[in-house]
Amino acid sequence: MGLFQHYLAKFGVEICFVPLTDLDAWRDAVIPGTRLLFCESPSNPLGEVADIEALAEIARAAGAKLIVDNCFCTPALQTPLLLGADIVIHSATKYLDGQGRVLGGAAVGSTEDMMAVTSFVRTCGPAMSPFNAWVVLKGLETLTLRMNAHSANATALAQWLTRQDAVKAVHYVGLSSHNGHELATRQQSNFGGVLAFELTGGRDAAWRFINATELMSLTANLGDVKTTVVHPATTTHGRLSAEQREQAGIGEGLVRIAVGLEHIDDILKDCERGFAAI
Repeated sequence: MGLFQHYLAKFGVEICFVPLTDLDAWRDAVIPGTRLLFCESPSNPLGEVADIEALAEIARAAGAKLIVDNCFCTPALQTPLLLGADIVIHSATKYLDGQGRVLGGAAVGSTEDMMAVTSFVRTCGPAMSPFNAWVVLKGLETLTLRMNAHSANATALAQWLTRQDAVKAVHYVGLSSHNGHELATRQQSNFGGVLAFELTGGRDAAWRFINATELMSLTANLGDVKTTVVHPATTTHGRLSAEQREQAGIGEGLVRIAVGLEHIDDILKDCERGFAAI
């Protein structure tokens, strides 16, 4: 995080981090020069849920804009613009494409806000090829069907994981035990395909579990029809210090699974292979 702040400071941008779900912390962080509030909801990998309507109100009161990273839900499950957000961003590489075929991104907002984005794309060139754009558009045709299927598989897997002795916690917003479940039921139509769980045996147990799976692909990517598994502490969050990971709740025993569209019985059998190796 310190390195991120250092690079942005070169462009005259000052940032601060606040707990996603602490609205008072968001309010306290706003200063006269605040121009932007940014959040990801649900968050990666613990699935924390931001109160988008409340954050939009805080932003408006400060004369700032709210940007929401909606990658985990996509427009099929959550529409932040209708909840008051100004701009929504997506990694199109993930669920929008849905089959791991292309790299891409999307920003959505008012015509005025998107003029700056369009100008940057035209000037600097970070645009898709026509063929890759066509691939993403074809993926969008099945987005709602896929997202609901991902959600169904993830819910079934999360419930199954809560019954495993080696698991001390399951982080999935579709579980009623999740701190963000009630809020998610109000601002999402379903709960998505990404979950995480903590193993009692720490890093050794996590690596043994991952290495023993056969169906799942070991990759930090998500949103594919194929189930993927990753160890966040040494991959997606590996650049953070041990102290920063602890503050973020990223333990050594944490495993993240982006649940795909295989038959749920096959996914559960693969997890059984993982647990047998612990």
